[in-house]
Formats: sequence, C-alpha cells, structure tokens
Amino acid sequence: MTPRETLSPAVGTAPRPVRPGPAGLDVHRHLSPAAAVRLLGRWHAGGPAYVALADAVRAAVLAGTLAPHTRLPSERDLAAALGVSRTTTAAAYARLRELGLARSRTGAGTVVVLPHGGRRRSGARTTGGDAPAGARAAASPVDLADLSQATSAAPSGLHAAYARALERLPAYLGEGGYEPYGVAALREAVAARFTARGTPTEPDQILVTTGAQHAITTLATTLLGSGDRAVVQSPTYYHAMEALRRAGARLVALPVGRGGPGEAAAFDVGLFESTLRQVSPRLVYLVPDFHNPTGYTLTPDERAGVREAAARHRVTVVGDETLTDLSLDTPPDAADDVAPPLAGDGASPYLVTVGSASKSFWGGLRVGWVRAHPELVARLARTRQSADIATAVLEQLAVVELLGERGAVLAERRTALRAQRDLVCGLLADALPDWHVPVPAGGLSLWAGLGAPLAHAFAAAAAAEGVLVNAGPTFTPDGSSADRVRLTFSRSREDLERAVPRLVRAWERVTA
Repeated sequence: MTPRETLSPAVGTAPRPVRPGPAGLDVHRHLSPAAAVRLLGRWHAGGPAYVALADAVRAAVLAGTLAPHTRLPSERDLAAALGVSRTTTAAAYARLRELGLARSRTGAGTVVVLPHGGRRRSGARTTGGDAPAGARAAASPVDLADLSQATSAAPSGLHAAYARALERLPAYLGEGGYEPYGVAALREAVAARFTARGTPTEPDQILVTTGAQHAITTLATTLLGSGDRAVVQSPTYYHAMEALRRAGARLVALPVGRGGPGEAAAFDVGLFESTLRQVSPRLVYLVPDFHNPTGYTLTPDERAGVREAAARHRVTVVGDETLTDLSLDTPPDAADDVAPPLAGDGASPYLVTVGSASKSFWGGLRVGWVRAHPELVARLARTRQSADIATAVLEQLAVVELLGERGAVLAERRTALRAQRDLVCGLLADALPDWHVPVPAGGLSLWAGLGAPLAHAFAAAAAAEGVLVNAGPTFTPDGSSADRVRLTFSRSREDLERAVPRLVRAWERVTA
C-alpha cells in the first residue's frame, strides 16, 4: 500500500534548513526531547539501560523513522525527558558512535548517520547465530532481515509485460505525454475490473495516480482542511494517517477487533455510526479487505452498514483496496474470486475507492487509482497538478498488460505468499508458543500479540539482533497496541527462516 511500507523519515522532527555543521557534519533537522519520547515509546524492558536506549535509537534509524542528519537531543535534555541519568544517555550515545550510527562534534551535538556502505539488503550474509550478542549487535545494515516492509519480488511475467508495453508506446509518442486523468487504456481496464466485480463503473470515474499513497494524499489534500476530523481504524496503515495529519486533520480512532484470545475480530457498525454522529468527520479511511495490519475483512453486512451510515451522515468514506487481490485461502487461480467493492452498486457519491498495482504485481510499479464520482475525479485531477501532473505512461501501459493476464500473475503471487505465510506462522508457533499470532486469510502481514506491552522494546532488541519489525503503536493514532508487533511475510523463504531465530533472541533479551 505504500511506496515504502515502513515508517516515514524523521517522524516528530522539526525540519531545519540544510546546513553544514562543524567539521563537515551536516545537520538537516533537530529531534526535540518530547519527540524522542514519542518516537522511542517504552524502550526499556530490562538489561543495561544504555544498551536498550541505543538499540531503540538504532531501530528507529534502520527502520526509517529517524532520518540521517538529525541532531539528537543533548545528553542532559534526553535524560530529563526519559527519566534516566545523564550517564545512561552519554553511554547510549557512545554506543551509537561505536556502531557507526552517530557522530558528535563540539557545537553540533550528536547527529544520526548511516554506517559507511550500510545499504540495507535483506538477502546479505549474516553474522552467525553462535556469535556473541555484542558481535551481532555490531552487524551493519546489510546484514538485516527486513520484516517491516510489505513488498515482494516482481512476478515472473513482469519483464514480458513491460516488453509488450514498449510495443504500445509508439502510439503515444506523438503526443505531449501528460495525461492528468491517466491514459484511456488503463482507465478503461480499471473501470472494467470494477464492473466485473459488481460495481458498474465508467472510465470517467477513474483517476490514475502515482501509487496508492499518492491517491490517499491527493484525497486528503482535496477534502480536508485544518482542524477537520477524520475517522480511521485503530490500528491502521501508518502512511494514510500521516497523509491525513499533513492535510490538517484530527484523527478519531475506530477500534478494530484484533482476534486475540477471547476476542472476536469484527467491525462494529453501531460504533461506527455512533462515531459519525458524535464527531461529524469530513472523511473516513477504511481498509475493507485483509486489513493492514490485522488481516480482517469486512463481511457483506458490515459493508452494507458502512454504505448506509455514509449516506445518512453524508460523509466521504475511502475504501483502500490495495490488498484486495491477495486472498490466500482461495484457489490460487481464482483471480476474480475477491470480495465485492465496498462501493456496492457504485451509485453513492460518498463511497470512494483507492487501488494499486503495487501489492498485486510489484512495488516498483508506481501506479494506483481512485474510483469516485466524476465531479470528485475532476477535483482530484486539479489538485494533483501541484504535485506530479501525471503518471508515467510506460508504467500505465505495463499495468494494462498485467491486468489483462491477472489470472496467471495472481496465481503465482498467491501461491508464493501462502507458502511464506504458512512457513513463518509455523516457525513462530514452534519458537514462540506464548505469542498469539492469528493466521490471516490474505494480505502481507501478521499482527502478533506479545502478551505484554513490550512492542517498542522488542522492536529495538530485534533490530540489534539483525531483524526489522514494526511496533504496534506505530499503526494507531493514539499510541495503543503496545502489546503487538507487525511482521510481514513477503520476503523470501531464506529471509524468513533466518529472521525467526533472531526474533527469539530478541524476545529473550526483553523478557530476561
């Protein structure tokens, strides 16, 4: 669902003009003590405090939440904000410098950097499991197994689809190349797909965007103003929340049943309607199919309840269908055996759908779309003019080809993802039996229950052991779900098999 499904860079930082610091140490932004507290969460679950603090900062850097060239709070200020001694923060900063993740200069303070040559690559050779903890902790980013990013390798037919798209391209070269609404062939193909799924759609109801994230951001910019309320599921897709916040919205959480022990996963339509009545939001953002991160799919009755409530309260509901194609418990060749669109018969002007080629086909295809009333489509097209004007033509033509052969492509994708899901769920059940890990019927991730509010500390310890995961509070508007982590299973079998023993070691560290 994202251009990149990890956390956005420099969360909670105050942008500053780029300027060179002393001795060439560039400082682009400053992390305030309050922002550091929010970023690190409950970082200390046991063991030496300075090690846990350094691990938490390292996890934020490697996951992309804390951008390079960010100046950290002073040792004294951070110690006061976290309620620890200055000795602890000083030792943590010293450890970060030893790991190549920070530099300090007089007058510039301590600044986050990436280790030299530290390009993250999940398939790299790793430090052996018998190595001392300190040796493993010093592993460079190239040794990381990444279970934080929900992206898969390209399908085998992608290259051929691009080749056929190139054959189509000459027909467009005599024109200017700007298609603000998208090329006609793709709008027609997407509209036909909606119609086949039970929602009659015309091409003028489709706007092609540069990925689903661009679609969500364009909707937020067009429909929201400063102080407007927006209802989101909690937990939900992180980057959608960020897009709504940047548009000025105040987020209102709608709890999602997590399917834990004694808890049924469900969407409470009555609570949804009560929320609309009480807060009068301008926009609602939902993930109806294989919800990110819980994996829940709305039932037909729940979908009907959402449509009826949206009409009664005259509020725009955005259904994010980025994961809809990734049904893993249906026959792998049943490309059209997916849930009907949240938009129903398509007649309501309040139901808007976002889709994307990124999860169904490949993350490198930066092509998404919005299905909406033609008047809203026109407004969105005007809004995008200040951002990217239009989506690249060749990529759109490649998606036309992939949609035409989606049966074979999705069969390959589903078969691989099902095997990866079953593998990691089996490994976790054997290695960490006290965790609660519901097996999702589709999507790309697991919403694992730890049984204790240790998500931030565990994510930090996991990064120190060489694997990236997302702490549960990241996906909530209010910092809840501290007992959950999100683990993606979209990586290769080899990556998953070497990641689980590291998760075990990380869990042992935080529960020792």
